[in-house]
Amino acid sequence: MSARDLEDEVAQETAFAQLCKAGNQKIYESGRTDLIRYPAGPVSELSELRLPPLVADLYEDIPYASTYRNWWFACPVCRWPMRVALRRESGHEIGAVACWHKPHQEMGATYRFRPVTGIVPPELLPEPPPPPPQDREAVLWPDMEAIPEAKPVEGYKALVRGVWRYTCVPGLAELALRDQLVERGLKVELWPALDAYDLCVHVGRKRARKKEKLRVDVKDYTSGTALAQLIHAQEGDSGGAEWLVVPDHRATQVPLLSGVGEKYDLKVTTASEFGEMVCEQSGVAWS
Repeated sequence: MSARDLEDEVAQETAFAQLCKAGNQKIYESGRTDLIRYPAGPVSELSELRLPPLVADLYEDIPYASTYRNWWFACPVCRWPMRVALRRESGHEIGAVACWHKPHQEMGATYRFRPVTGIVPPELLPEPPPPPPQDREAVLWPDMEAIPEAKPVEGYKALVRGVWRYTCVPGLAELALRDQLVERGLKVELWPALDAYDLCVHVGRKRARKKEKLRVDVKDYTSGTALAQLIHAQEGDSGGAEWLVVPDHRATQVPLLSGVGEKYDLKVTTASEFGEMVCEQSGVAWS
């Protein structure tokens, strides 16, 4: 493990331990939600978040590699500062901006700009975006229409990389699935028992006397093999989840994970497939 990886892990563990410290479900849920929804922003707004002091200290100055002059740009997907670089094309200097997380780049979080002088902020031009998904997967697709505007470095802070990568990025899929199901009338508990698993989804038609409760863990791993090894080592899900859901952009991992999960009665699917399934069982439309 590199020094950078160790630093990221310590930051992530610090955030988790401090949010759990009070042993209060509502405090844990609101604190973790705030970290996911506000990975960067004005100091004046971040200071109003009800976070434990040691967690609030994990917000630092905008990383130098994400700045151009005195400006930075938030990813439209995760809202963390994007990477900024200058390169030469056809003899001209061009600014290149992209999210540090590759799946967000593939969704369209890649831009370019013309270098500027003085105090005028640069304006981003989007690279040709990929076609948005249709039907079922479109429900969870992020809004990529608005082009990020330059924000001043002064007066802004961002979470350290470890908390962004291991809390914010996977948390986007958890909150998106919860939000869409709740919007359709389903009851969903978020991170029950201080994150024993991610979602408890109450499934069944509105007038049903008793609804089925599905325990769900949402996993966003770059390596499907690493996740499969974790499932095998834990003999299923450590928190007792019966469903393992991966973001739609990890759909290629499902066959491998399903083969491993079957040994431990752990069902595996994508977020949109799971959403469609539970909505159908509850008598509402997913898409």
